[in-house]
Amino acid sequence: MQTSKIITVETTVQAPLEKVWKYWTEPEHITKWNNASDDWHTPFAENDLRAGGKFVSRMEAKDGSAGFDFGGIYDEVNLHEVIAYTMGDGRKVRITFSGQENETKVIETFDADPTNPIEFQQQGWQAILNHFKQYVEQTND
Repeated sequence: MQTSKIITVETTVQAPLEKVWKYWTEPEHITKWNNASDDWHTPFAENDLRAGGKFVSRMEAKDGSAGFDFGGIYDEVNLHEVIAYTMGDGRKVRITFSGQENETKVIETFDADPTNPIEFQQQGWQAILNHFKQYVEQTND
């Protein structure tokens, strides 16, 4: 049996922890940043942010040529610290948040999908994380 590889992506957002957490977890914000490129978007998201709670985001190409639901069930939620979940295919994801003054580090680790190249997955997840960083830093409450 092949051992699952773990992929890590991370960024440092120039914003306080509370804002980063809010923008990461609230559907009204998720729909604005949750895409890897400008030709994709997330028209719908729902989030029951608690252990045992479910979430789903609809990710689609803007031209309508492709789309899929990305979702899972939360295993652990510690306010302003950790979100861990299991995706529909059984792979695990863990996101940690650590804030210091007006800066928040977000580290996301996830089990690699054995059907896609590691580099492709890392680039895609990093692109979404970079888009999140840009959205948070450019949006005023």
